[in-house]
Amino acid sequence: MVINTTLSCEQLEERLAALHQVSLELVQDISIDSLLNRIARLACEQAGAAYAAIGIRGEDGDMERFISAALDEEQGLTMAQPPVNIRLMNAIGEANRPVRVMDIQTDPRLAGYTQNPFTMASMLGVPIHLGERRLGQIYLTDKLTDDGFTPDDERVIETLAAYAAVAISNARSYDELRKRDRTLTRRNQDLALLNNLASALASITELDELLKTALTRVINYFDVELGEIFLNLEDQNTLSRVIHQGAATGSIWRQERFTLKEGLIGRTARSGNPSIVGLPYRHDPFLRNQDLIDAGIWQIACFPLTSHSEVLGVLSIALSQEDPLDAMDQQLLSSIASWVGTTIENVRLNIQGRRLAVLEERERIGMDLHDGIIQSIYAVGLTLEHARLLLDEEPEQTRTRIEQSIEDLNSTIRDLRAFIMDMRPRQLYEENLMDGLQRLIKEFQVNSLLEATLSGPSDGLVDLPDPQAIALFHICQEALANVAKHAQASKVEVMVWATPDRVLMEVHDDGRGFDSHMVQLTLGHGISNMQTRARNVGGDLEITTEPGEGTTIMAWVPYSQDIDQMVWE
Repeated sequence: MVINTTLSCEQLEERLAALHQVSLELVQDISIDSLLNRIARLACEQAGAAYAAIGIRGEDGDMERFISAALDEEQGLTMAQPPVNIRLMNAIGEANRPVRVMDIQTDPRLAGYTQNPFTMASMLGVPIHLGERRLGQIYLTDKLTDDGFTPDDERVIETLAAYAAVAISNARSYDELRKRDRTLTRRNQDLALLNNLASALASITELDELLKTALTRVINYFDVELGEIFLNLEDQNTLSRVIHQGAATGSIWRQERFTLKEGLIGRTARSGNPSIVGLPYRHDPFLRNQDLIDAGIWQIACFPLTSHSEVLGVLSIALSQEDPLDAMDQQLLSSIASWVGTTIENVRLNIQGRRLAVLEERERIGMDLHDGIIQSIYAVGLTLEHARLLLDEEPEQTRTRIEQSIEDLNSTIRDLRAFIMDMRPRQLYEENLMDGLQRLIKEFQVNSLLEATLSGPSDGLVDLPDPQAIALFHICQEALANVAKHAQASKVEVMVWATPDRVLMEVHDDGRGFDSHMVQLTLGHGISNMQTRARNVGGDLEITTEPGEGTTIMAWVPYSQDIDQMVWE
């Protein structure tokens, strides 16, 4: 396409109008690369240039993108490399204004920048500005006419550059919005993973199940080929593999245990920081190198399982992706590893608590058996031994001793039954409160051989919320157990009644009573447990007793279900 050196006003106005029309299309192009190609094509066409190049600068001023184009004799656009290099583009860009040169080879301003195999003649360079910001430059070389680029060409390309600045800014903004949208979507997905993982791990009380669940979630979410978890042993200097998942190969590491000075596992545990290696891992003697290479593994990553700044173990994964883990992936995996570490510590503390509770219960049972039942049996044995000695000389006393032993043994059996009844857990199952209390009374009568009665509402209090009903059920159970063990009573009465806002229960026995100031020594934790159960559902408990006058336990709970923020057992 050949353009006259001098344009009439009408011709210039026509070119500018056409350029304006085309510019409306530019601002609709939201792809940076596509937009730059269109600008290069327009620049070649509007100025009649053989070559065009567009350089876009980043926020730091360095060249961020470089697009080139060429116009052949049939005016078809190609992507041939134009006869302009980056050094020349930077030199012209520093001028920060249009540069129009008739002959590049002879222009003293561009000397030293034209070492290339192309023969260049005329050139036009126009900066792309948006306000005070310099976004880049448009470069045109080799005008198709022999007269070089004209002031009219410069004016047209300046107009194109102004439109290009707006279009490039829009495309960048759209690209930035897309990146932010992708980042926000990714963060939402990551947060959903953490939330689901936290919910799943919070309900797990066994270490094996915890590790399996956590490793499965990591493998599925990150598309990991292999995953392993190593945990610290009791000596705190050795890590042992406790779980492996993945079918890509047998295992990641050659050995099942590492010291803090060995390999990537030891280094990660020692430093408390993630460790990631790419294909150079083939030089690590601790890895199953050839197996991993054959399985297409490109990266090995290790993340410390931390809790309260203490490393409890290491999460190790093998990935087939060639691209390194980005910052978001590393941050998410570190968060997962930290959460798993905290959950491991909680599970271990829970296990230790259960073990301690078992030991304490064993000690309590042993003390109760020794101080009560075993001593009673030993006393019976002494009585029978005395009876054996009197058998020949005083038959009547022997008979009396044997009868006493029989009575003592029956008493010991009752104590043992009461002891068993106190140990055995009870629940309401599908019963209402009154049915459950009736079952307790029957069991108490069979085990203690004491008279016991129950009175209460005929409707069974079926509308009483479960937390309050369970609390009263357990309070009655504890009270009956205390009567069987301590009261030496002959009769127990359990009475239940309701008011519009409360349900009350009274357990009265005609036993020996006790000194309320010595309650902890007499009944251990029984009264404290009953008070806790009542208060946990918004109620309370009172005890009335005197030595020799029996004992009355009065408990009440609210009738309403509105007991939010209360905790019950």
